[in-house]
Amino acid sequence: MSDYLIKATTFNGMVRAYAIRSTNMVEEARRRQDTWATASAAMGRTMTISAMIGAMLKGEDSITVKVEGGGPIGVIVADANAKGEVRSYVTHPHVDFDLNEKGKLDVARAVGTTGSLSVVKDLGLRDFFTGQVPIVSGEISEDFTYYFATSEQVPSAVGAGVLVNPDHTILASGGFVVQVMPGADVEVVDKLEARINSFPPISSLIQQGKTPEEILELLFEGEELKIHEKMPVQFKCKCSKERLANAIVGLGNDEIRQMIDEDHGAEATCHFCNETYHFTEEELEELIKA
Repeated sequence: MSDYLIKATTFNGMVRAYAIRSTNMVEEARRRQDTWATASAAMGRTMTISAMIGAMLKGEDSITVKVEGGGPIGVIVADANAKGEVRSYVTHPHVDFDLNEKGKLDVARAVGTTGSLSVVKDLGLRDFFTGQVPIVSGEISEDFTYYFATSEQVPSAVGAGVLVNPDHTILASGGFVVQVMPGADVEVVDKLEARINSFPPISSLIQQGKTPEEILELLFEGEELKIHEKMPVQFKCKCSKERLANAIVGLGNDEIRQMIDEDHGAEATCHFCNETYHFTEEELEELIKA
């Protein structure tokens, strides 16, 4: 089954919702980063939610999410745009622990609980919009829930889950974001809270083969659900040799000359996709001329 997300409304437009299947996307990131199980879960949850935030944007707008919880995993970075393209990496991919007391991957231990979650939105303007909140649990979903309520002033419920196979490949990954619009009835909010609190783990639903549509239908059972858009999502990196060449040019001619004289070339690796680009002495000479 291919990865995609849907945008929907319910309760007569008083609630908007997003749901996503992200298994293949997270697996591609895991393969490139060689993450171990707990690191995969933390990165996968971040990617999944970032994809849904990206879907809230328009045109060429994009976001960069950074989770810095002070834990052994280091920093999680994810980029997403309005086209469903997402990429991510973690500072220390080889982090894994025994299951926690609930029998689940101990993501909070890997992420840490003292630090911040930041979302930077590039809306094509001169300035960037940046929202930053403290980490509240390290479980990722609760941290994004707090971000929406505090930074964007939108009451939200965020859920994301990742199941990992014994060989560290991704078995299932998905998530949802439910947001209450201004002026929504108190009864609607109460009903939503009750349903979300009793909702089964999103990753288990994905593992069972539930589609994003079926997940929202189950969550909003008995209510009319309007699907407004279905969008494919995928891991996609925007790195290229040309982009890295521009970065090398920015170092200055003295630095490039040193690469030629001492290293007889240069090598650069993308943090996100781990693609390595090689520059010969001749290519570096051309960059100096440029």
